Parts: sequence; C-alpha cells; structure tokens
Amino acid sequence: MINRRALLSALGAMPLLPALPVLAQPASAWRPDRPVRFIVGFAAGGSTDTSARLVANAIGGPLGQPVVVENRVGGAGNIGSEFVARSAPDGLTYVVASVGTHATNQFLYKSLPFHVANDFTPVSLVLISAAVVVVKPSLPVRDVAELIAYARANPGKLNMGTSGVGGTQHFAGALFEEKAGVTFTHIPYRGGAPAMADLVAGRLDLVFSPLAETMSFIQSGQVRALGVTRMQRMPALPDIPPIADAVPGYEFNSWIGIFGPARLPVPIVRSMSEVITAGVRSPEVSRRMTDLGYLPMGGGPEEMAEVQRRDLATMEQLVRVTGASAD
Repeated sequence: MINRRALLSALGAMPLLPALPVLAQPASAWRPDRPVRFIVGFAAGGSTDTSARLVANAIGGPLGQPVVVENRVGGAGNIGSEFVARSAPDGLTYVVASVGTHATNQFLYKSLPFHVANDFTPVSLVLISAAVVVVKPSLPVRDVAELIAYARANPGKLNMGTSGVGGTQHFAGALFEEKAGVTFTHIPYRGGAPAMADLVAGRLDLVFSPLAETMSFIQSGQVRALGVTRMQRMPALPDIPPIADAVPGYEFNSWIGIFGPARLPVPIVRSMSEVITAGVRSPEVSRRMTDLGYLPMGGGPEEMAEVQRRDLATMEQLVRVTGASAD
C-alpha cells in the first residue's frame, strides 16, 4: 500500500503558479545567426510536441531565424534530453522539457548519463497543464462519485491505462486511488496515445489523460469525461467539474518548459526567455493553449528553476512511496 500521509504531503506541494507580469521584448539583444532547434523527446502529436510547435511558430519571427522542432524519441524523453545536455551552449539547441523528463526521470532511472538539473540551464516556463479522467462509454458511471462507488464495489477490476510507470498519468491515478480509497489495476503503456487507443477500443476502463491528447475523443463521444485534475474547471471543458468536487483536496498538475545545455551564457538565456514569454502570452498562442486545457505561463529562468527545484523534491518522494522504477 502507498503511504497515505507521505503521498498526500508530496502532492500537496504542487500548486498552480500565478500568472507572471508580461515581459517586454528587448529593443536590442542577442539573436541567433542560424536556425534554432527545439528537441522533443516524444513522438509528434503528443502534448509536449504540440506545445513545442506552438512556441516555435511564435518566436521564429522575433528571433530572425526559423525554430525547428526535432523529435528524438525514446527512453521516456531521456534520448532527447541527453542530446541537448551534450550540445554546445551556443543558444542554438534547447530541450522542450516536462516534469517527467526534468524531475521524475532523475529518480526513476538509476544510471542516467546526465543530471536533469546540473547539466541544463533553465530558460523559460511555458505552461502548466492538467489532465482529465476519461472512461469508456460502456462503463456504467456518469461522474466521479459514481466511478468511486463502482470501483469500491469492484476492487481491482477496473483497468487504468497510463503512459508508463512513473509518468504523470501514473501519479495522477495513484493519488486518486489513495485519496478516494479505491484500487485500480495499472496497465502501463509506452506513451499516452496507445493507452487512449485501447480506451477508445474498450480494452481499458479509464485513463488520466492530458486534455490536449483527449479533447477530440471527448468531443466525438468515443470516451466520457468525468472530472479534471485542476481545482478549477477548464475553459475547454466548462461542463466537466474538478475531481476535487467529489474527492476533497485532489489536485495534480504538470508543466512544460524550455532548457538549454549547462553553461548557456546569461545574455542568451535572457533574450530567449523574453522572446519565449512574449510568444506564449501572445493572444493567438495563449488562446490556443487555453483551448487545449493548458494554463499559459511564460516567465524567466528563475521561475523555471524554482518550479524544477520544487518538483525534484516532490517527485523523489512520489517515486519512493509508489515504488515506481524504470530499471
């Protein structure tokens, strides 16, 4: 059994950050003389890739160079992260990171060839994200309270798909189990997309999935949304209540940010942070991210570093109390 007090204490340290003041773009600052690369450690179409492309499209003009999104898939994002960690600190290569790649993986893998904090330079926080618990339409539940009642009457019989052991979907589900007093059978996949495909096909019962990866299935009626992991309703799903309405205190959020290699010069960090922040907060990008269920942020390297520091401590605790391991 998961240690209830340790788990709830760890997850209680994951609040949403308030919106930061808008940063003006500098009149004169560092600019790249060649195309910039955003490295994504996951396949095209997922939430990290989608966010990377939104930001890349927004900042190419202000930078004066195209920003190319390059997918280097494998190792739960570690292949892409290692590539950036070993890249020259010249301002041309960045990793689009998540709480999974740049907090959780440090503790899931015993022998990473890099350190997620020491071998990178924080540049900018991009967004805070949440998830939605969705079930197959044939499951006889219409809301979170009914899901809890059904799970308690059928302990261990509901199959919960996730993007893999130790991922945010796993931890979101584990927190729900602990706080709601239910037990699911965890079915880990190699990514959220195959888990969602099996849910749509009726081979799974439920998934805690990022809204960006789930919205089309919700809209088409292929899955049924029961609740969101934020404390507030999502603008993209105004009729779906927070899980916390039925499970007091439940909240689970994630993030996406931009990191460069270690020893990235300060002028480059500042310039890139300001351009990224302006891009994220532009009306078009902000609206699109909100529609996908994200909370657009932006912000400097200090904000990104603080979020990472907080979640390194939180995820170390979560990995320990859940027993999750990638080895």
